[in-house]
Amino acid sequence: MNASKASRRSWLSHTSLSVVAGLLLSTLLLGGGSSVFARDRQGEESSDWVGTWTASPSNLSAVGYDDQTLRQIVHTSIGGDHVRVRLSNTFGTKSLTIGAAHIAAQTSGASIDSRTDRPLRFGGSTSTTIPAGAMVVSDAVDLDVRALSNLAVSVYLPGVTGPVTEHSLAVQHNYASTAGNYVDAVNMPVLTTSTSWSLLTAVEVTAGENTRAVVTLGDSITDGYGSTVDANHRWPNILAERLHANHRKVAVLDEGISGNRVLHDGLIPVFGPDALARFDRDVLAQSGVKYIILLEGINDFGHAAPGTPDAVSAEDIIAGYKQIIRRAHAHEIKVYGATLTPYVGTIFPGYFQQAGEVKRELVNSWIRNSGAFDAVIDFDAVVRDPSNPTKILPAYDVGDHLHPNDAGYRAMANAIDLRLFAEDK
Repeated sequence: MNASKASRRSWLSHTSLSVVAGLLLSTLLLGGGSSVFARDRQGEESSDWVGTWTASPSNLSAVGYDDQTLRQIVHTSIGGDHVRVRLSNTFGTKSLTIGAAHIAAQTSGASIDSRTDRPLRFGGSTSTTIPAGAMVVSDAVDLDVRALSNLAVSVYLPGVTGPVTEHSLAVQHNYASTAGNYVDAVNMPVLTTSTSWSLLTAVEVTAGENTRAVVTLGDSITDGYGSTVDANHRWPNILAERLHANHRKVAVLDEGISGNRVLHDGLIPVFGPDALARFDRDVLAQSGVKYIILLEGINDFGHAAPGTPDAVSAEDIIAGYKQIIRRAHAHEIKVYGATLTPYVGTIFPGYFQQAGEVKRELVNSWIRNSGAFDAVIDFDAVVRDPSNPTKILPAYDVGDHLHPNDAGYRAMANAIDLRLFAEDK
């Protein structure tokens, strides 16, 4: 009996020591910032992940790829010291294999700065497979990402892909290689150039405490249609410049889709799913979002003639806005409503209808006066011609009497009150 008790005491003592030793080891690993494990844990599980760039998936591409590398250029809004990317197979009908991926600072065109080149991994592996309809997030890597700079994300596609998920209007030159894996090539051999982003939907950084993001949710005017290619003159880009210059720790995530509507999917596939359908994916699923600027609805009028199945009233659009506000507020996200800009005389056949103009003015009146939004940004007042308020000011008109030019986009961004993004807002 005594021997048995002694044996049990010996076992308990040994077990207790093992537990204590394990706890001490865990404490050292988790609390000691010098260990590799602790750094990885900080990079992967930090609560400070914030998107620095996004593009909303809009449709399937017209063509696919075969044993090629895509090198795609993105313009950051904020900086950080860790980075990861999101790749999307949202509209894919089959699994998609990623053979390898890298990220680096762009120097020019399809060339990168080799000193900044970093391999991207997925769960520790250099390759991954994205199921149809899904997306993947890469592991974090150490990289000094600078605000308002260009990054190149290179993705090798080893097989025949067929059409891939893309954002159709990039207003940015992107590159596809000749056959082969060139993810780490300083100067990638280019076979084709496009102005779409394929597969890539977000770049995220660890940016420090109190850094947050504003999603600009909209259509072609938010997407930057008509702005200078490669110049990053979309109004969300210029807003990011202003926030950075004024030391506001706010990222700007452009979730505009050209041709997009609030209540119906795009008239053609490249115009993407409607704003209500993509809200969870393009707003709630983004990292660090605290605000939304909503500028959308003009295509609901312009892309649906009276009497057609897609025809909507001003009240319908307002009901859609209320849904967006309610869903955002449930996640403690503030929504700033932007008035719809003028479009009388647009060159697009059938787009302007007098009934649509009446609806636009009713919607704008509700945005300004209802108090439903957390704040109002009056883009209509910014870009309209004072002598003819139903038309865009000629100095701000890209030429189609619907979309602003670079100067118009800058005027829009400059009109936004940066106090809307104060830390207590």
